[in-house]
Formats: sequence, C-alpha cells, structure tokens
Amino acid sequence: MPNLDVIEETNDYIVVNKSAGLITEKSPYEKHTVENQVFDHVLKTKRKPYVGVIHRLDRVTSGVLIFAKKKSILVTFNTLFSSRKVRKTYLAIVKNKPEKNKGNLVNFLVKNNKEKRADIVSSKSKDTLDCMLSYKVIDQNEHGYLLEVRPKTGRFHQIRAQLAHIGLPIIGDDKYGSGECYFPLAVCLHAWKISYKDSNTNKINTFEAPLPNNKYWKFNSM
Repeated sequence: MPNLDVIEETNDYIVVNKSAGLITEKSPYEKHTVENQVFDHVLKTKRKPYVGVIHRLDRVTSGVLIFAKKKSILVTFNTLFSSRKVRKTYLAIVKNKPEKNKGNLVNFLVKNNKEKRADIVSSKSKDTLDCMLSYKVIDQNEHGYLLEVRPKTGRFHQIRAQLAHIGLPIIGDDKYGSGECYFPLAVCLHAWKISYKDSNTNKINTFEAPLPNNKYWKFNSM
C-alpha cells in the first residue's frame, strides 16, 4: 500500500493526495483505505483521534481529499460542499481529440446500481439527476489530450460518464469505453485542486495535489 501523502495539516483538518486504487472510507471488506491511513497518521499525535470523511473520490481516481479532525469542522465543510461553495478542478487524459477545445456539458444521469456505473440518458424522469461540467483542453502529449474539468454538480461517476458520452472516455476507464491501457484499479482522472472561502478570514484556501508520477502525466505545461 502506498504511503500517505499529506498536502497540508492543521489542528482542524488534514488534506491528502489520494492514491488511485484505494477507496476513501473504512469498509469491512477492505483492509486498506484512505480513512484508515489518516486515522493511523493522526493517532501518532492524538490518543483518541477523530477523523471525519468530508467528501469522497472513486477508487480509480487520485487527488485531493480533505478529512476533518473535529466534528465541528466536519459540519462546516459539509455545509460548504452541500451549498456548492467549494470549487473542484480535475484533470483528465483522453485519447481522442475533442471536437471543441472547451465546452459546457449538461446531461441527465441515471445511477445504474446493477452495473455500478452512471448512464447518460436523453430525457428527464423521476430517476434522473441533472449533471453539469465545463472542460477545456490545456495540453497534449503522445498518450492523449489533457483536459481541465470543473464539475458544477457532484454526481456519481459524473465526469467519467459525461466525457464518455461525447466520445472522450478517460484513458484506462474500460467501464466507460476506453480501450487504452493504464494501471490496475486506476484511470487518468486526478482531483487536482479544491478551493473555498474561509468564513472566518474571507481568505480563499486552495489545496493542490501533485500529479501522478508516471509517463502518462508528463506534460510541458504541468
């Protein structure tokens, strides 16, 4: 299991760079999770650590994750996330060249529990959820095109499903139609930055996760 990569830590929270392949939360079916890693880390300095899961990333996704070290901080962050006051920026690598260098995607999404995936459908119904994101091409290399993606909503597998719907499956994401190889239990999707305004100081806090250290993520602009 990879070591815990700490981006920033205070008395209130800890920000980590999640490795692809791990799930976020504790599970009776998984020995190694990011929450377990964070708990063990905090246990080194606190006898009775509190670790609150504020948000999650898919197993196959790497990048920024914030955990609360106090219940009050968990509540504060939950409010920020639920009121969409947190700005998330992802990076994705796709093999196919986008028709447009930038765009906004608005779709109807249905969670397919049987196949553990999200399906994009053509019309709204009681089972659909609105999903929105913007993307732009910011670089390319021999493996594909680097997209900066900003989701406006936080739906299950949203980025993976919406990009695949316009013919841009993320490299390594065979669940959504990619025929390109990557690494086991991983796709080329990285939660790059999270920003929010601190209500006490009015300062914009931004946390950034270094890119995965492999050949797919070698870009001149990064």
